[in-house]
Amino acid sequence: MDSLGNRPTAFVNLGETLTFQNPVFRLMNVCFAAPSGETFDRDIIRHPGAVAVLPLHEDGTVTLVSQFRGAVGMDLLEIPAGLLDQIGEDQPAAAARELREEVGLVAGTLKLLISYHAAVGFTDERITIYLGTHLSSVPTDLQGPEESHMSVHRIALTDALAMVNDGRITDGKTVIALLLARP
Repeated sequence: MDSLGNRPTAFVNLGETLTFQNPVFRLMNVCFAAPSGETFDRDIIRHPGAVAVLPLHEDGTVTLVSQFRGAVGMDLLEIPAGLLDQIGEDQPAAAARELREEVGLVAGTLKLLISYHAAVGFTDERITIYLGTHLSSVPTDLQGPEESHMSVHRIALTDALAMVNDGRITDGKTVIALLLARP
């Protein structure tokens, strides 16, 4: 067991077969052997990962975006975020890119808040969240139809936390970032 409580596994990956691939992820059928010797398959999404930034202004406000999310069929209030363009991409640089593209901000300081697995039941996606401070404005560079139609909101951090508590903010990365930034 490591210092975080993670244990080495006695399960063995026996092989993976590509089922589907697109520019964002690969769907793999993976065969495992359990410690008992029993074999079983799982469908797993292999994902390059993502980055996100909670922009925290000196006046205690945060910048969030309201963006359409097709998976849930509605607009969600979120922190700026985006995919890593390639495996191994420099994460702080990717986070800075997304902050600039989506909300037209540059952070003088990017501090790592957390890196976590988003949904371990079916994907290896890891999201790394930064706190952006010492912010300055630059032009945006919106990418794709969702970003082209999103709206940008500057909200008091305390109000955003209240929105987490009452269920108006439900996006996981945003909930995590806001809770970690609590005063």
